Amino acid sequence: NLFSDFINLSGDRKFSEDEAVLAGFAKFEGRSVLVIGQEKGKDLDSRLKRNFGMMRPEGYRKCIRLMKLADKFNIPVVSLIDTPGAYPGIGAEQRGQAEAIASSIECCMSLKVPVISIIIGEGGSGGAIALASANKVLMLENAIYSVISPEGCATILWRDPSKSLEAAKAMRLTASELLKIQIIDEIIKEPIGGAHRNNEETVMNIKTALEKHLEGFKNYTREEIFHQRKEKFLNI
Repeated sequence: NLFSDFINLSGDRKFSEDEAVLAGFAKFEGRSVLVIGQEKGKDLDSRLKRNFGMMRPEGYRKCIRLMKLADKFNIPVVSLIDTPGAYPGIGAEQRGQAEAIASSIECCMSLKVPVISIIIGEGGSGGAIALASANKVLMLENAIYSVISPEGCATILWRDPSKSLEAAKAMRLTASELLKIQIIDEIIKEPIGGAHRNNEETVMNIKTALEKHLEGFKNYTREEIFHQRKEKFLNI
């Protein structure tokens, strides 16, 4: 609904396709963009196919390949983040999950085109930051963004997952808290009851924010775009 002429580009050219992430080139308001979208699925079958939005190393390597291509042709990158985290399975670890996440962060930070990331649901751990090391990070009003799940945090700090509510408060993982401490740049309003209550309104709100931030980089040079992103993360 946000983009037209979307061309899905699959595979990392090394191992396989990762169904947890869709990526390809598209048009947004007449201009070319690279779109990267983490996908959890809508029912049990599609969730299993998409691995509940948990990307494997080949997914990050696919994104790296396409981000480098976008940079070469001066095309902005838009990422839609919705993941509980990167997949921690043994196969993913054997194929270099940590290295793939680190390389994806490094790639995002090195781009000289605008990178706009929108957290539309759950932004979990390195699985999210790998694609959200962006010039501008936007969040839907009811989304969350954190370094670890509250249950995981409580287990590590207190060895008691039942203290997850206490952990969640301390972690400041809501959009309003993250805006206060300048981890994110803007909160996108949702319809009453949440984004799923009115998809069209949510899409229009995202579209307005995306237009504004892409337009904001229109007169930036490639070096200025790179330094703006670098300074953003140094300030954090």
